[in-house]
This record gives sequence, C-alpha cells and structure tokens, in this order.
Amino acid sequence: MNPYFVGFLVPVAVSVLLHKRRKAERKRGVRVEVGGEPGYAIRNYRFEQPVETHWEGVSTLAELFERSCKEYVYMPLFGTRKLISRETESAPGGRSFEKLHLGEYEWKCYAEAFKSVCNFSSGLIQLGHQKNERVAIFAETRAEWQVALQTEVTTVICGQKELKKLIDISGQLDTVTRVVYINEEGISAEVSLARNSTSWIVESFDEVGRLGTEAPVEANMPLPSDVAVIMYTSGSTGLPKGVMMTHRNVLATLSAVMTIVPALGSKDIYLAYLPLAHILELAAEALMAAVGASIGYGSPLTLTDTSNRIKKGTLGDASALKPTLMTAVPAILDRVHDGVRKNVDTTGGAAKQLFDIAYNRRLAAINGSWLGAWGLEKLLWDTLVFGKVCAILGGKIRFILSGGAPLSGDTQRFINICLGAPIGQGYGLTETCAGGTFSEYDDTSVGRVGAPLPCSYIKLIDWPEGGYLTTDSPMPRGEIVIGGPNVTKGYFKNEAKTNEVYKDDEKGMRWFYSGDIGRFHPDGCLEIIDRKKDIVKLQHGEYVSLGKVEAALIVSPYVENIMVHADPFHNYCVALVVAAQNELESWASQQGITYSDFSDLCQKQEAVKEVLGSLAKAGKQARLEKFEIPAKIKLIPEPWTPESGLVTAALKLKREVIRRTYENDLVQLYA
Repeated sequence: MNPYFVGFLVPVAVSVLLHKRRKAERKRGVRVEVGGEPGYAIRNYRFEQPVETHWEGVSTLAELFERSCKEYVYMPLFGTRKLISRETESAPGGRSFEKLHLGEYEWKCYAEAFKSVCNFSSGLIQLGHQKNERVAIFAETRAEWQVALQTEVTTVICGQKELKKLIDISGQLDTVTRVVYINEEGISAEVSLARNSTSWIVESFDEVGRLGTEAPVEANMPLPSDVAVIMYTSGSTGLPKGVMMTHRNVLATLSAVMTIVPALGSKDIYLAYLPLAHILELAAEALMAAVGASIGYGSPLTLTDTSNRIKKGTLGDASALKPTLMTAVPAILDRVHDGVRKNVDTTGGAAKQLFDIAYNRRLAAINGSWLGAWGLEKLLWDTLVFGKVCAILGGKIRFILSGGAPLSGDTQRFINICLGAPIGQGYGLTETCAGGTFSEYDDTSVGRVGAPLPCSYIKLIDWPEGGYLTTDSPMPRGEIVIGGPNVTKGYFKNEAKTNEVYKDDEKGMRWFYSGDIGRFHPDGCLEIIDRKKDIVKLQHGEYVSLGKVEAALIVSPYVENIMVHADPFHNYCVALVVAAQNELESWASQQGITYSDFSDLCQKQEAVKEVLGSLAKAGKQARLEKFEIPAKIKLIPEPWTPESGLVTAALKLKREVIRRTYENDLVQLYA
C-alpha cells in the first residue's frame, strides 16, 4: 500500500472515530428536578433556568421591534413583489387557472416600517379605537400583517377575499364597527358593498396611515404581562380555541431560538409564505425583524418557478428572492421531495443513474461513514447534480426550520442532501408560542425533534391507559408536558378548557399538557411517537394509532393525502385517500383503462384495488400490523385544501370535519 495513502488514511480514520465518540457521548438535554405532577423532566444542557429574554432591557415585542428599527435603520425589512399582470389559462376539462406575472421585490427599510407602524396606530386612534379594544387580522401573509400586529389597538383588518366573507356574515358581527381593508386590485366593488350594506366605518390601510401622519399620537407601550395576540389553534382536534399570548410568552421563544440557530443577522433573507395565523410563522418573522434580517413575502402558490399560479417564464418567489432562511411544514417539504424524485425517475437513463450514485454517496456520509462523499467529492456532486435542485428554492438556503408535525426521516435526509441545508426539527404548540424542543444545527439524526429549547422544561408523565410509562425500557415514555415562560395564559373566554390542560405547580411554573406522546433518547432529545386523541381501540382490543398509520401509508405514490378511520365496533380500519392524479392516470393509461374524467377513474374498482395494494405494500414495509392496514378505502378525486376547510393552514387533517363531510362514505366502507 502506498505509504502516502496510509499517512492520509490514518489521521482521517482517527478523526472520524473521535467525532463519532464525541457525538455519541454528547448530552443535548439533561435531567432536572421540577415541581408539579411526577414525571421524567429534561432541560437544555446549556441553561439551568428557562431563558426569558436575549436582549438586555427588552421585555416586550414592542420594545424589541423599536430597538431593531433604531439599530438597522436603512436595512431592508419588508419586501413585496410587484404584480405586473394577471392572466387566465384554460386547462383540459373546461377548468381555468389564474396565472400571475410578478416583478422584482420592492423593499421597505426598518425606518420606513417603524414610521408605518406609528402612523397606522395613530390613524386607528383617529378612527375612534380605544386601547383595550381587540383587533382581528383577517388576511393572507403579507407585510401589512406585521405592521398591524405591532399596534395595541383593535380593529378588523382584511384583504379582498376576506372582506367578501365579512360582508356575508355582517349580521353576526355585533361588535365590529370599523373595517380596514388592504389595497388590492379589484377591491372597490367589495368596499362599496360594505359601505352601503353595513354600518361599519370602512377605510383603506393606506388611508389609516395617512390619518396618523396628520395627527400623530404618543405611544402607550404594553407591559410584559399584556396580551400581545390572541391566536387561534388550527382546529385539527376540534373547534379552534383562542390562545392568549403575552409579550413575555412570545419573547421567551424568540430568545431561546436565538441561542440555537447560529449567526442569525442582517445578512439573512427570509422567505415568508406560511400563514401568519400559524405561530411558527409569526414567531419566525418576529425573530427576523429582531436580528436585522430581510423578510420577503410570497405564497405557497407562487413559491417556485413551476408553482400553480406562476406564469410560465416568470420567476417564483424563491428564485426572485434567493432566501437564506425559511420555515416549512412537513407537507411542503414532502412535496419538494416527491416532485424532485418524480422528475428524476421520469427523466431516467444516465441522468437518473448519476443522481442515484450522488445521492447514495452523500447519504453514506450523512449516516456517519467516512467512506461516503466528503470534501472535494461532495463539492463535485453539489455542482454536477444537486445544484439544479438547490436552485428550486433560490440556491442560497442555509437553514430550514420545520415545524407543525414530525418530518419523515426519508424527506429530512433528501432535503439535507439535495439543498445542502440542515433542517432544524422543532416541536411546539400554539399554547407554548411554538416553544418546546428544537434540533441543533449539527444534529443530523432523523425522526426526532431535538432537545428542550432553553425557554422550556419538557416532562413526560405516565399514561397507563395507553401503555406509556416513564419507567419503560430502553427509553422513558409518556404524555409530553411543557413548562416555562413561553407557556401561555390560556384560552380566550374558555376557562373550563384552560383549567383542563394548563396547570401551575407549587414553584410558580406554568405547564401545558399537550396530549402528544413522546420518548426521550439517551442524549436528551425528544421523539414524538403517538397522540392520545389519535388512538382507537378496535372491537377485539387492538389499538390503532391513526397518525402513525397515516405517516406510514402516505409514502405510496398514489396518495396525495390520507385519513385513516377506525370504528371501535369493528375489527378493521378503513381510509379516505385523496388520490395523486398524475400517478393514478399514468397507471390507468398503462393498463388501458378508459374513463371520462378523474372522478370517474377514482370510482373504478381496478383503481381502488391498485391503490389498496400499494397501501398494503407500504404498510408491510413500515412493519404495520395487519389490523392497522386499511381493509377498505374510498378514493377522493378532489384535493383537501385549507380553503375547503378539511385541513388546517399548516395542512394538518381536521379529522372531525372530514368525518362529517364523508360520513356516508365511511358508513358504506363498514357496510
């Protein structure tokens, strides 16, 4: 053997072995003694006490925003794309789609944003609002949302689509006296209707700002204990509940994340496209403004160059913005994974072989093998193969925060390799201001959601009925309870539900009982393994975890979405499957099956049998028990969207709504 090669190999091998040893020994979370109900509690390894604020002298979101605007005066803060034109394109079947031609991002700097906030808040007072009145922001994610959020007065702020809905239910809105609409093309008809058919004072967002410019009012700053926002839960497990978040609560989460994500600062560009009514997005944007970053606004339907509403030849939001940071929910990242994988498989030939070689070489490295692609080889594959994938999201992404639900290991590895960006898996709830756990930058493990954030203690408590105990081996298991300054006051005008899931211990720590089931790994990281409300006991005593089964079956190429249903009076489960149109139509074409439209195809027994077989295969690969795999299914041709009311803004299933909508179909599946 060449001595020069040996001289190179030995130190590399020693380095890798030492790295693996340090990685195995590292504790990311440590045991801590806490008050309240007995359990197994973990804290962040770096902080003995929960973090409340990262910024000296800052105790409210208003103070944090003002501090940033004074420090980053002329840096760009809010960016919005100019609408050049709207066009309608026809599609087969008589359907038509609106396509947008969008221009470059136009920016408002920190100083201008602060001026807009001051003017808007003063303008609201000129309209007659009082400090203790409440505001409802009823609009899509956009710059005006953040401007309005900084105010301490109340109103209804909405866009064109939302104004239509408000007018329809105006008779039920007894307390609303003023509506501020966001200027959009074509909104004049709704404005006229609102002024003529209601008693509301109706003004544009710009006009309110102008009123404030003419008559500025001195700010009346909030206290840390004041409610900053009442944010409604997604409604995935029942009726939405209004969570009362104080300035102290939200600030604690922001401060904790500051200690986890490295080098956040004014060089970062953040792509905002998730709903701001989701705490993950709200917290992320507040943090970006705190560190001097730039926030460019987009939407899921204009995100990439091939998104549904982007005119062919026009850049998507990511290509135009070239962000360095973004948040995502698993459903979005799963679509990126599926889209890239499908394109590679469709292309086939040498291109597919090259992609598979590159992917497997990088996968070996990520899994810890020093024989995988490192250094120059990694650079080669990034240049030759993964550069095109990276360009989908602008080519500059350095970190992705995933929240809302655990991300599959396959998708996490795929995104990490193809985009070259680590994914920070987080776990939190609206009730904890998104704070809970967060995987650190260098943690490449999959299937986990990290160690406790520095603002939180995470405690597991026994749930004997489900068979989860903190004494379980090899890992303690139980219901996840979160404590810390990020835990909110409770539910708006719902004291009974508040008392059910919020508890204060003898030391003054506030705890929230999540209903999720988790287990702690030896290094102190949490894994979500179940949910109390998702477990159904079948007729013969077997337990089915609906969420676990759905996560296993959604990998089928025929599945766009799926809801598993289990009736306790039967010994098998069934499923409603939103079929993946392209995949199912491609299969039908290969089989020579004729059909009038996609709805007709979904009703054909051959299609149902094919999809059912695919689910069974996916279930066996995931080692599901026979009783966990649906025995019967109903194929659904229409997608489940937030607009349909069947999934939340974060694309989580609204089980009760879906059950009611497809009640007759579910009855037939058990007939």
